[in-house]
Amino acid sequence: MAPAKHSWHRPVAALAASATTALALTGLPAATPPSTTPTLHGTVTSEGKPLPHADVTLFTGDRQGVRKLGHATTDAKGAFQVRPTERTGSVLYVDAAPHGDRSLRLRSVVGFGPGGGVPQRRESAVTVNEFTTVAATYALAQFTGQRGITGPSPGLQNAAATSYNLADPVSGRPGKVVTDQNNGGKNDTLATLGTLANLVSLCAPGADPGRCHDMLRLATPQHGTAPADTAQAVLNLAHNPRLATGKLYALAGRAQVYTPALAAAPQAWVLALHYAPPDVYAPGRMAIDAKGNVWASNNWLPGTRNPSPYVTVQDAVGNPTLNSPISGGGMKAGAWGIAIDHDGSVWVPSYGGDAMAKYSSSGKPLSPGTGFKNGDLNHPQGTAVDQKGNIWIANFYGLKGSRGQGSVIVYPHGDPSKAITIKGGGLDHPFSIQIDGYGRAWVTNARLNGAKLLDTRVPSGHVGGSVTVIGPDFKPTSFSPIKDHSLDWPLGLAVDSKNNVWVPAFVSNSVIEIGPSGKITGVYKLATAIAPWSLAIDGSDRVWVAGFGSPSVSVLCGVNTSACPPGSSTGSLLTPPHGYRSNSIQHLTAIQLDQSGNVWLANNWSELAPPTGGNGLVELIGVATPVCTPLSPVPSRPATTSSTACPSQTSTRPR
Repeated sequence: MAPAKHSWHRPVAALAASATTALALTGLPAATPPSTTPTLHGTVTSEGKPLPHADVTLFTGDRQGVRKLGHATTDAKGAFQVRPTERTGSVLYVDAAPHGDRSLRLRSVVGFGPGGGVPQRRESAVTVNEFTTVAATYALAQFTGQRGITGPSPGLQNAAATSYNLADPVSGRPGKVVTDQNNGGKNDTLATLGTLANLVSLCAPGADPGRCHDMLRLATPQHGTAPADTAQAVLNLAHNPRLATGKLYALAGRAQVYTPALAAAPQAWVLALHYAPPDVYAPGRMAIDAKGNVWASNNWLPGTRNPSPYVTVQDAVGNPTLNSPISGGGMKAGAWGIAIDHDGSVWVPSYGGDAMAKYSSSGKPLSPGTGFKNGDLNHPQGTAVDQKGNIWIANFYGLKGSRGQGSVIVYPHGDPSKAITIKGGGLDHPFSIQIDGYGRAWVTNARLNGAKLLDTRVPSGHVGGSVTVIGPDFKPTSFSPIKDHSLDWPLGLAVDSKNNVWVPAFVSNSVIEIGPSGKITGVYKLATAIAPWSLAIDGSDRVWVAGFGSPSVSVLCGVNTSACPPGSSTGSLLTPPHGYRSNSIQHLTAIQLDQSGNVWLANNWSELAPPTGGNGLVELIGVATPVCTPLSPVPSRPATTSSTACPSQTSTRPR
């Protein structure tokens, strides 16, 4: 008998009360449940049919580990009830498997606790199927191990909340976000979810065991062990997006349970979600706060090239928060710069206002109506915070003027009245600025002839550029400026955990690695011309590259080669030659990572000619090793072995 095809219009399982269903479909947040431990009702289906006599286990996970809260067996209609022993933990989830056959393992998130960036949520009814398995596995990919799902806050809770954007755990249907007007048929994410769910269904009871075996075999990483079940197989694809794309796509065509599905083999098994709340338009750069909120500077007002007066904030699942869009504080055309200080306050350059705007962690403007102008700011760009709480600003000087103009301004301990102006060291229209583990500021010099590309976006010939390093004493180092032919219009640099500095060169289409002493240690030419704009380093020191000229995300193996596939070396390209792509990704200027392992992208332009602002932010789900936020001078992975997941960093002397 042919399997039932999911049209996503079937009624919710009878055990899910209508009130619960209505609540679940309204999106986050849901009402906080009472302190009692009510029974969890659920239904398990596979291939669109009830799965009888399946073993169901309810788990909770947090930074201490995984605990079993209850167990049940489904009846002839696939229904089950579990009364949990407790309702605590950062994430609640259900695993289900046919009795006596463990190749099929299904999973669904049931809820998540407090401590994340969105209000806690608990479900009283759940559907467990192939679709919820894929959604939960991808969203929680960076927290899932052999023993289950575990990890530190707030990343774990935020990841569990993100699973709701992919799948509704009550109905087992696609989530509210993946089917909305910004996603749905506009990108391949819903179809990719359907294709992956079809792959999982190949291991359903009564299905051809040879196809299940083939799926598990193809989902085996290079030099790795074959997954024991479908949940591990999907996790392998989330961790290794290029794995067997063509063969797995062909195999998925043998099942037609879930629609839509992909019409052609993907280049990578990557899930992208597009968020476009009001006034998140032509975003320049983002900063992610300790709760996982994504703050963004915005160049223009929607549909215009008029300067935007707004800073925008989205929570960990893409919803506007803190009364976003936020105006005031002197904001006028936020450009490529934003940083969060030790108090959680957010500093954003007002490019059009020749000023700095400051906002509290709750979104209240803390700067004057015209912004802070101390230091004779002139079209400020990159912004960073050092270990002592000093605010560093790349004073860009705009697109007009003479070569050699520009400076770096420091507000000691965030005090604009004590502004320090730094010149020399080869500073020449400084664009971006980052702090290393020694408290030194690394600055890219876009130069005037390169800066003019900001207006034309048409690279022509050799543009040049350099990098200046400024010590904690506010003086350029003796080896500044760092020059090399490869530094051809360097823009948004990043620092890795070993204090190597990675610089994208827009015109030469390269990524340059500079050692802590200022010596260039690697020049890595990108496989295709993407015109890289900026970089981010994840918790495994992999280098994430935002493509402006060709909208894409490329990943290079960093100094930690053990975190890369066998045979990789520093600089090896880990993505397809043209990078990860999606119809939702536009011309990118910024890339940032969160504590859940999600990659956030700034759609700065949607069209190059005529120049047209980009729409919103794009999130790649669960693909990166998490990093502590706000961005610390040296990227670190949130820990479960210390008293705090993200301890503060202190400056050390270079050796």
